[in-house]
Amino acid sequence: MSAQNIYDDPVFFAGYTQIPRSRSGLGVVFEWPAFQRLLPTLQHKRVLDLGCGLGYFAREARARGARRVVGVDLSERMLQEARAHTDDAGVSYIRASLEDFEPEAESFDLVVSSLALHYIADYPRLVRRVAACLVPGGRFAFSVEHPIFTAHGSSDWHAGPDGARLHWPMDRYRDEGERRTKWFVDGVVKYHRTVESYVNGLLDAGLILARLEEPEAEPAALAEHPEWQDERRRPPFLLLAADRPR
Repeated sequence: MSAQNIYDDPVFFAGYTQIPRSRSGLGVVFEWPAFQRLLPTLQHKRVLDLGCGLGYFAREARARGARRVVGVDLSERMLQEARAHTDDAGVSYIRASLEDFEPEAESFDLVVSSLALHYIADYPRLVRRVAACLVPGGRFAFSVEHPIFTAHGSSDWHAGPDGARLHWPMDRYRDEGERRTKWFVDGVVKYHRTVESYVNGLLDAGLILARLEEPEAEPAALAEHPEWQDERRRPPFLLLAADRPR
């Protein structure tokens, strides 16, 4: 099954590059404070970023002392932007689908992925390849849209006649698989799976669960973005970290 390359759709890309996380980077990302709690010290680490997008994390990792960073993404438009804003021989970008990319065994100390794995149909296979490319003691840290967010597939609140958000629709939680939704364009393909499947995929690959986060906005961020208050009514993101045994 070939991966959908929605980020190279010109209408989608134009919309995506206007959202705050695309324009302003990690400092305005809702889940970034929590994601940092998943990370080891980056000094001298070899880092693989799966679904690197515009390259914000790759550049941040190098600024924190990572020895080298390899970013992988299917979207040529995203990689063009990443390369244009990265002037660093310690960062390299590879165009490949995450389903097909096969890193060398025991070649990375840290593998990260930010909001990319819910686009992947075969999550267990990808996790096995991640586990194999980690050195003993290495870490895999990633974020995905929360299964409560993806289960129904509508990706939107149920609103009343006046437009007020009444509740988040949550149904078909156990029915894992493809969901088609609208985000900038129609027909965006994502894959719903349960929290159980996300966690057990790590354990089945021989990794040891290190941390699980369902982040909410930090108080300072909430004061700056009061619209994020609704995100406390249902978790938008699931963050996981797991280690390869030493």
